[in-house]
Amino acid sequence: MKQLTHSPLKTPIAAGHPSMNLLLRKTFDLYANVRPCVSIEGYKTPYNDVNIVTIRENTEGEYSGIEHVIVDGVVQSIKLITEEASRRIAEFAFEYARNNHRSNVTAVHKANIMRMSDGLFLQKCREVAENCKDIKFNEMYLDTVCLNMVQDPSQFDVLVMPNLYGDILSDLCAGLIGGLGVTPSGNIGANGVAIFESVHGTAPDIAGKDMANPTALLLSAVMMLRHMGLQAHGARIEAACFATIKDGKSLTKDLGGNSKCSDFTEEICRRVKDLD
Repeated sequence: MKQLTHSPLKTPIAAGHPSMNLLLRKTFDLYANVRPCVSIEGYKTPYNDVNIVTIRENTEGEYSGIEHVIVDGVVQSIKLITEEASRRIAEFAFEYARNNHRSNVTAVHKANIMRMSDGLFLQKCREVAENCKDIKFNEMYLDTVCLNMVQDPSQFDVLVMPNLYGDILSDLCAGLIGGLGVTPSGNIGANGVAIFESVHGTAPDIAGKDMANPTALLLSAVMMLRHMGLQAHGARIEAACFATIKDGKSLTKDLGGNSKCSDFTEEICRRVKDLD
């Protein structure tokens, strides 16, 4: 079993510079991106009852990297959907729901338009659902999910979807709880390999100023500890982080306070020690 947590990576926007995140996912076959989005007590947002997990197929779809110029002025990008990857991510979603005491999995798709590609993805989700009767299964168009999400996010539990949809919808879910700065993320692969990360940008404008909010990175580390079976260790860090936010006295600027990153983390460390 091999796990790591890394800070945000920046990819230059220029030809010849592949995305480092995509490279890591392909190299280690990190096929499942998992992003829990849960309302944080004490951090006010328009919603206070969000408890959603987005599970995104991480290796194919529109992000397969198959693009070419057909003729001058016309570019073609191929969406790759395979039976194996679709079944694998569906099985992962139901197993995740079962292991984390969640009761509902929703397959997000556009099979009404992309009948063959999304149709195959949806077919595999249905087949897996037939063997997982202990978990309720729904299927919903992507646009319908977005509409219902902003009206009442509490109706959703675990969402599983192809790559591009997951990239967009997971950020929408993060926005419901306060943004990427408080949202953890994990990329789970075969053979025990997993990489956990904060998915916000590198924020070069505040580099070295002791202003960054470390919450997403801390919670990603909590995900890693739980993935390793260190449940109690993860729970202590998570409880200390949430208690610090709820207390409201040592928050970074983006969380509504005036404290430095070091002050925020020192307060969390103090609370972790108090939990001994």
